[in-house]
Amino acid sequence: MRWLVILAWLLCCSQARALTPEQAGRIADGDSESRIAALNEAAASGDAALGPFIDALLDGSVRVAGGRAYVVAGESAVEAVEAGTGRAVPLPEGAEEPLVNNRMRRELQAARAALSLFAPERAARAAAIAALKDEIDESRLPLLEKAAAAETDAALRGQLALLKAGVLIGADDRNRRLEAATLLGASGEPAVRSLLLERQRSEADADVKAAIAESLKRVESRLAWGERLGVLFTGASLGSILLLVALGLAITYGLMGVINMAHGELMMIGAYATWLVQNLFRQHLPGWFDWYVLAAIPAAFLVSAGVGALLERSVIRWLYGRPLETLLATWGISLVLMQAVRSTFGAQNVAVENPSWLSGGVQVLPNLVLPYNRIGILVFAALVLVGMALLIGRTRLGLFVRGVTQNRAMASCMGVPTARVDTYAFALGAGIAGLAGCALAQVGNVGPDLGQSYIVDSFMVVVLGGVGQLAGTVYAALGLGVLNKLLEGWAGAVLAKIMVLVFIVVFIQKRPQGLFALKGRSAEA
Repeated sequence: MRWLVILAWLLCCSQARALTPEQAGRIADGDSESRIAALNEAAASGDAALGPFIDALLDGSVRVAGGRAYVVAGESAVEAVEAGTGRAVPLPEGAEEPLVNNRMRRELQAARAALSLFAPERAARAAAIAALKDEIDESRLPLLEKAAAAETDAALRGQLALLKAGVLIGADDRNRRLEAATLLGASGEPAVRSLLLERQRSEADADVKAAIAESLKRVESRLAWGERLGVLFTGASLGSILLLVALGLAITYGLMGVINMAHGELMMIGAYATWLVQNLFRQHLPGWFDWYVLAAIPAAFLVSAGVGALLERSVIRWLYGRPLETLLATWGISLVLMQAVRSTFGAQNVAVENPSWLSGGVQVLPNLVLPYNRIGILVFAALVLVGMALLIGRTRLGLFVRGVTQNRAMASCMGVPTARVDTYAFALGAGIAGLAGCALAQVGNVGPDLGQSYIVDSFMVVVLGGVGQLAGTVYAALGLGVLNKLLEGWAGAVLAKIMVLVFIVVFIQKRPQGLFALKGRSAEA
């Protein structure tokens, strides 16, 4: 690593010699104030040789002796490169490593980032501007002005102007403060709002204070849009999760009439299946770890569908048409499943790690970042919805399910294997619950009580949307998700839940069939 630093140093020194040996010596040795002043003086020139010298200082590859700085390749080096000239010279006796304390390290890192303002790549210059937002001060004004004059990208030039305004807002000159206050009104950064609020409290000049107030109003207006869009996205994300959970209930409860209180535990089983697949990939296929989700999706579906089919054949099949008994039986099954998971995997939550392509997010606005895992859940929910709609509406199995739920006796007379169709339909609903668990594992920890947080909400979605109506389930899930997040910001999480529940009760009183009612006459009429 040190040889690479020296090679970079020699290359830069062969191209630019603006950094003098005296400057390098003052940066490397002396008290912190004088070293920082020398560093800012050298950085203001945009010298290409300064960057490798800063890297060498941060790497501990610099030695000082007699007011000169030398870059060495190792602890026992006897030769060095003289900083500022690039000449290979014997390392003077008694040369010592300069002290780089925390303050000096921060200043060196900030100066290194500032030098990237002149990089040929736009991405490097943008990263440098972002890194300087919290480290800028008046000593770097010459550097900002030089960078702004050389910048060819209009957007980056505007960001540099805002950086400069952020420094000038605290200048002694009233006119400079007034100009800076006006310029900062074009920003939408939360840090700029904090800066303007701080300056508004300490500003004595009435005109400057009025300009700050006006700019603050404009900045807060832009930030408010980011907060509103953030609430809508969060609500849509919650709605997509509710949709995934409720889609399974739309079959087991909406189409089959089974009140399955163990639906949340089937979702929890899908989440644990995802965790197991993740661990298998980590242990046996570490190079393919980023793609474990693609294997976890079918695994979660099949495991939950298998458990659902077993429950239907062993318990549920004897309780069709008896809703109270079904409710009590499935509630007991949910307790059994939770205890089984506790006994097998422990009572503590387990963590499911996002693959790299689901980590991070896209920054839409300065105060709005859309996480990739939430975007992925939105897309996944849409794909599951489309697949389920095609399965129920366009396949032979879907036709049999609809026929059995509408008129079991007539379907049996037509040769439909009603018992087998019941098992398939219940397994399908359970499998979709497993898919919901796979998606939920990407946004939070997995534990035995995971399903309890969503079972009531998912039943509300199905009832509000209309029993047996996929379109109603979609509208109800997204609507309740957005409504819940809007009310949380106004009344808090607990009161928001209560208000949503009251709304649903009142709505069902007025429209018992939900948003979308089944059309046509009853098959049993």
